[in-house]
Amino acid sequence: MRRLVALLVLSTVFSLGGCSGFSWNPLNWFDSGPRHPPAPLEPIADAVPVQTLWRASIGAADRSVFAPAVVDGSVFAAASNGSVARFDEETGREIWRVDAGSRLSGGVGSDGVLVAVGTAEGEVITLEATGQVRWKARVSSEVLAAPDIAGDLVIVRSADSRIFGFDARDGRRRWVYQRATPSLAVRSPAGVVTRAQYVFAGFPGGKLVALARSNGGLRWEGTVSLPRGTTELERMSDVSALPWIGEGQACAVAHQGRAACFDLANGNMLWARPMSSSAGISVNDRYVFVSEDIGAVSALARSGGTSLWRQDKLQYRHLSTPLALGRYVIVGDAEGYVHVLSADTGAFVGRVQTDGSAIAAPPVPIAGGFLVQTTGGGLYALAVR
Repeated sequence: MRRLVALLVLSTVFSLGGCSGFSWNPLNWFDSGPRHPPAPLEPIADAVPVQTLWRASIGAADRSVFAPAVVDGSVFAAASNGSVARFDEETGREIWRVDAGSRLSGGVGSDGVLVAVGTAEGEVITLEATGQVRWKARVSSEVLAAPDIAGDLVIVRSADSRIFGFDARDGRRRWVYQRATPSLAVRSPAGVVTRAQYVFAGFPGGKLVALARSNGGLRWEGTVSLPRGTTELERMSDVSALPWIGEGQACAVAHQGRAACFDLANGNMLWARPMSSSAGISVNDRYVFVSEDIGAVSALARSGGTSLWRQDKLQYRHLSTPLALGRYVIVGDAEGYVHVLSADTGAFVGRVQTDGSAIAAPPVPIAGGFLVQTTGGGLYALAVR
């Protein structure tokens, strides 16, 4: 009965989505219909130029979120129609393009040797760096996130919050991690982050976990946020974006919850600050940057979480995960704009539009700039000059 009520709540919420178009509905990243018009964009005085280094096309994302992988001078990208392609990082020249043979819903992960994608039917497909299929495997539900390839493992998260470790050589399943989850949760394209011998992932209920890469065993669990409220909808407090993992520190943010940083060795909380985000965070030497659900970008002190600035002129523009890039913070929106903010003040310093479709995936750093993939299938290599 509890799950039936949750499904009815989901159905009701989704029916209020409105007209067509991509949206970051906090219950479902793939639902349609913004509820509020996006804030108008004001002209930027003395804007720094944002140069297009190259542009390529991979294919539309449809209702999925595809993030490119940049490894050893190559860009690997995928689309919902099954296309997987490899491009030269410097020039954008297409090196190869293949059809994975299935409609895709998650990708791309690569270590330069293997390329991994996933399907809505719960199939994991790995290809050689030349584009040839190496092996296929099954997980328990659809794959919404890019697999992570770490050493001899391909690590895949399924939509039911299970995490699978497959042998990179032949696809044999070596371990699986699963936990109880609330009946109502954010359906998001966030996967896992692997660092050294650990795998990090956020979960519904506001939890961040560290797993042993060797066997999937739990090493520590941190509470990013505690659910609050009386209804299941009010109590949703999910870590629905990738955590940031650095030297000695792990940081994450929850929808209807908090941004928090933890000691990497033992999971002890270092600090936490109330904040709601389904898009995620980025970190540099001094700041933690958060794309808030309402459409603001905030900067917190990395050392203690003190609020330093907040750029609130992007409301309802459904922001991507921010990218900390030197003196700048890069963030995309649902109309295909790329916004460049000052990392120190949050002021707008530059802006460029891509193809008009949403930038749902996090911007990715490349040599000399950064890369964004739009839901319309555009790959844009850009640089702030």
